[in-house]
Amino acid sequence: MVEANLGSAKIPSIVAPRRHVGRWVAGVVLLAILVMICVSTYQNHNLNHAAIRHFLFSGAILRGLRTTIVLAVLSQIIGTALGLFIAILRLSRNPVSTAVGWLYVWLFRGTPLLVQVLIWGNFALFYPRLTVGIPFTDLSITSYDTNHVLTAFVSSVLALSLNEAAYMAEIIRAGILSVDPGQTEATRALGLSRTQALRKVVLPQAMRVIVPPSGSQFINMLKMTSLVSVIAGGDLLTQAQNISAANLRTIELLVVATAWYLLVTSVSSIGQAMLERRLARGSSASTSPSTLTMVRARMRRANVGESR
Repeated sequence: MVEANLGSAKIPSIVAPRRHVGRWVAGVVLLAILVMICVSTYQNHNLNHAAIRHFLFSGAILRGLRTTIVLAVLSQIIGTALGLFIAILRLSRNPVSTAVGWLYVWLFRGTPLLVQVLIWGNFALFYPRLTVGIPFTDLSITSYDTNHVLTAFVSSVLALSLNEAAYMAEIIRAGILSVDPGQTEATRALGLSRTQALRKVVLPQAMRVIVPPSGSQFINMLKMTSLVSVIAGGDLLTQAQNISAANLRTIELLVVATAWYLLVTSVSSIGQAMLERRLARGSSASTSPSTLTMVRARMRRANVGESR
């Protein structure tokens, strides 16, 4: 809004916003294309809607969905805990610890997750039996069949969590480095150890940097669980493939799996947004003044200027 001077009177005039016709046209065209794709897909005669409705809530699909969620949650927890340890190693002043942390991240980030899943799923080809004994001797205390220990589920958890730890290590390390070094120096001056400073001062402040990418990693983890289907990990995609192999309804079962993946990732995205908003409340309130405060400050400055 601007003010037009007519003599001594000030008449406010409203500036009309600029009309962006091109944006509306582009939006309508994109919406029309999206509707055409959806209608064409829904009306495709090769898609059996009855089969989709039948298998959407079938027992096998729901068991696979439960396994997918358990795999994602368990692997994320293990990966985060191990990632914290690797991040501390990378930030250590000990060159050996730093090298070990860097080597871990280099190895697990540099190889595809699918390859890692296949390695753990076929680990018995490397070591048919897992032996517990005295190192560098032939003395063994006990021995187990590798296939009995590393089941498909255990192999899936190992592959997902070890891979996730490499990415979480870099996320946590970036979050720790984002905290002002003066915070750590102040805690050391108060007599706190490095562990106490990390746990009580550094990590709580670093959470605002760590949480957003961690949430994205968990959403990605929900989708990456589909890779364990190559070793029959019992996940959602595995169950869908098993059913489609029997009734040859491949597309319908893939649509069912896609619908459930979209649902769980959408719920996770909402939870991530709520958590980010909660963590950001304290920082935004402490760093930026409210609109009312800014208005009051301007009014005070204007009153001081008029009094002069």
